Amino acid sequence: MPWMPGFRYGALLPPLALNLLVSDTERAAAFYRDVLDAEVHYRDIDFAAVRVGPAEVMLHADHTHDDHPWSADLAGGATRGVGAQLRLLGIDPDAVEARAREHGARLVAAATDKGHGWRETLVRDPDGYEWAVGVLIEPAKGPFGPHEVATS
Repeated sequence: MPWMPGFRYGALLPPLALNLLVSDTERAAAFYRDVLDAEVHYRDIDFAAVRVGPAEVMLHADHTHDDHPWSADLAGGATRGVGAQLRLLGIDPDAVEARAREHGARLVAAATDKGHGWRETLVRDPDGYEWAVGVLIEPAKGPFGPHEVATS
């Protein structure tokens, strides 16, 4: 996608999109492209727009948020993404694991069948954001109990 004014891009965003601050947009965009098979719509020195499966992810260079309250934490060496895991269903975990190994990305956990019904792998991007990507092992079947949720 060619450059467009921010207000136009903002109008195209889905109801849920991720905005991640990164230390290097080129390095971050390469990880998303090479490991998570993302489509990089746009990238410059300050910003990259990528589509990971159905998710729109914005990668902003740290300095673009210098006036934000987090900037002091980041400048002080705060660890990014601690306590958050970005989960995305519909991406082949075995392929992601293979690409992570090929590109020297941080593989947190190999592709494994999990008790919650996913086959998933865990990878960390260059800035420490952790992604759990996977596929359903077996499609969810009903009827569901009062504390279960169908994903249709």
